[in-house]
Amino acid sequence: LTSVTIGNSVETIAYNAFFDCYRLTSVHISDLAAWCNIDFTNSHSNPLSIASNLYLNGEMITDLVIPEGVADIKAYAFSSCTGLTSIEIPNSVTSIGSSAFDGCTGLTSIEIPNSVTSIGEWAFSGCTGLTSIIIEEGNSKYDSRNNCNAIIETGSNMLIAGCKNTIIPNSVTSIGDYAFYG
Repeated sequence: LTSVTIGNSVETIAYNAFFDCYRLTSVHISDLAAWCNIDFTNSHSNPLSIASNLYLNGEMITDLVIPEGVADIKAYAFSSCTGLTSIEIPNSVTSIGSSAFDGCTGLTSIEIPNSVTSIGEWAFSGCTGLTSIIIEEGNSKYDSRNNCNAIIETGSNMLIAGCKNTIIPNSVTSIGDYAFYG
């Protein structure tokens, strides 16, 4: 198996569905909103864990623009998609799942809109190229105060995700699990 096309009707991909498919190089889709809503059971249920490249209507996605109307970016949705260099998230998104962008080594910056009220564990872990993290002003749950280049849970003052250029503000009282992993 070197290439796989995932249809728009797929809602769930079960545990380890693409485990050991080491020759897989590309994943093809025709509906990005449908892709964002797939329930991946674990990282090996997503074919991107090996293929690393996602194609939308035959074009490799490097500058990811999540479609308006998508409310949730499910767990593992873009995990290990190393071809991504940027992400644009609309205000319709309220939730970013666990490991949603884990291992996206090509990402250099991320801006999270004020509509996002849930960010899962390891959402941006292993993003080794990430140099800028910005939370849009007015977010009720998260912030990136003092241009710190990190995601801070406002209520607890816990830094949950950082990057190469993070400056930990004095107001941070704890650093969360895997905050700087990778």
